[in-house]
Amino acid sequence: QVELVESGGGLVQTGGSLRLSCAASGGTFSSYALGWFRQAPGKEREFVAAVSRSSVKTDYGDSVKGRFTASRDNAKNTVYLQMASLKPEDTAVYYCAARTIGRLYYIPRLTSEYTYWGQGTQVTVST
Repeated sequence: QVELVESGGGLVQTGGSLRLSCAASGGTFSSYALGWFRQAPGKEREFVAAVSRSSVKTDYGDSVKGRFTASRDNAKNTVYLQMASLKPEDTAVYYCAARTIGRLYYIPRLTSEYTYWGQGTQVTVST
């Protein structure tokens, strides 16, 4: 049973920064591609960022490119999302996701491509 637990969300002012963490247990972390998604009230879940199994490749949604950075630490079974220059439109529940994958460099971008999901952490950016 794979479990993903996000942390690090909270309330921040426009222009501020936050770092989200997602700790995994119960599986083989090094075999996962890892993603971050977000969902605002009344909207569909949106791709934010992802890290390949190899850690070499990352990918980002257009709305966060240049502001967010995804990374992983296989020794700690943890994936991170460093968020900077936050905007009110970044307000959402942020979810981490994982899937076992053989390809080292593939970046899944669709929710349907992921098997495991965390419970989410709220990020609120005030004006």
